[in-house]
Amino acid sequence: MEAIAPLDRLERPLGVLRLSLTARCNLACPYCLPDGQEPDGLLSLDQRLAVIEAAVDLGAHTLRLTGGEPLLNTALEALISSVQTLRPRGLREIALTSNGSLMSFERAKRLKQAGLDRVTLSLDGANGASVAQMAGLGSRTGDPSGDSAQLEARGASLLTKVLRAFNHARKAGFDPAQGDLKLNAVILRGQNDDQLLPLVELARNLGVELRLIEFMDVGNRNDWNYEAVVSAAEMVERIGRRWPMEPLGRDPNGTASRWRFSDGAGTLAVVASVSSPFCGDCNRLRVTADGIAYTCLFATPSSGLDLRPWLQQGSSRHDLIERLRSLWLNREDRYSEERKSIRTVASPEPIQHRRAEMAYLGG
Repeated sequence: MEAIAPLDRLERPLGVLRLSLTARCNLACPYCLPDGQEPDGLLSLDQRLAVIEAAVDLGAHTLRLTGGEPLLNTALEALISSVQTLRPRGLREIALTSNGSLMSFERAKRLKQAGLDRVTLSLDGANGASVAQMAGLGSRTGDPSGDSAQLEARGASLLTKVLRAFNHARKAGFDPAQGDLKLNAVILRGQNDDQLLPLVELARNLGVELRLIEFMDVGNRNDWNYEAVVSAAEMVERIGRRWPMEPLGRDPNGTASRWRFSDGAGTLAVVASVSSPFCGDCNRLRVTADGIAYTCLFATPSSGLDLRPWLQQGSSRHDLIERLRSLWLNREDRYSEERKSIRTVASPEPIQHRRAEMAYLGG
C-alpha cells in the first residue's frame, strides 16, 4: 500500500529520492567537477536502506541512484536487491545515472538481476576530441592543454567504452523502447554545442532517447554564466530544422519536455531548468553519500539536514521518518523560478549565494 506523501509549503508531494552513493568520479566534466575524495562519514549500506525505507514511507515512489559515479560503489547491487521488499509499499522504480565507462556486460547483468529498472548513461560528445574535452580528461593528467592527439585518442577510447555500455545494458535486458535505457548530454555554448546534431544522430542510431540538459549554475566550481547556456528552445529549433519533430509535452513532476521525431525514429527530451523552470511541481529529495538531505539541487550547504543522528544503531525509525517529514513540510525552494524572475539585461548573472556541488548532491 502506497503512503500518502506530505506536501511542502508550495503543496508539492514527495515523489523521488535521489540518493548519492559517492562523491567521487573517474571523470571531471566541466559542469560538475567532482571531488577527488569522499566526504567524511559515508553512510553504510544499512543506513542507506533506512533512508530509502523512510522516504518510501513518506510517499517516494522512485529511487534514483547517483554520484559522483555510482558504479564505483561496490555495494550497489546489494542495495538494489535489498530494496525490492519496498515495492509492495509503494516503490515503483529504481533507476541509475552513470557515465557508463565502467559498465561491463557482467555489471549490467548483475544490476538487472538485482532489480534495477532503468539506466541513463551520460555522453557529451560524439567524437574523441569533444568527449575528451567534456570528460575533463586533460585535467585528470594535471595538464589541461596536453597533447591534442593523445587527448583525442583517450576521448575516442572513452567514447567506445560508453557505446559498448549501451550494448551491454541492452543485452542485459534494459529495453530502450520501454524507456529503460536513455542518454544524457549537457550542452555548453562554445564547448560542445557543435555536438548537438551529432549527438542526436548517435542517439537515433542507437535507438535510445537523448535527454539534452541546459548548463546549470549548480555549485561554485563550474564558472557558470548565462551566455554559456544553450536554451532548450534553441536546441529544439536547431534539431527540428534537420529532423522535424512533434511535441509530446512534459509529464507531471517530470524534468523533461519530450518530442517525437516525425519520421518515427524515436523521441528526444530537453531539460530546461534555466530557461523554463519546473519548480512548481518538483518532487525530488536529495540525500548525499554522507547522509545530508537537501530539498533542492541549488541548495546552500548550510540548508542540508544531517540525517546521521537518526541513523545510528538503536535510533528510532519513527524519529527518522518524522525528521524527514518535517524537512519536507517546511520546504519552499524554487530557486530556478527566482533566478529567472530576477534576471534582467542589467543584471544577467544568477542569484549569488554559495551552493553545494553537483557531484556531492548527486546531480
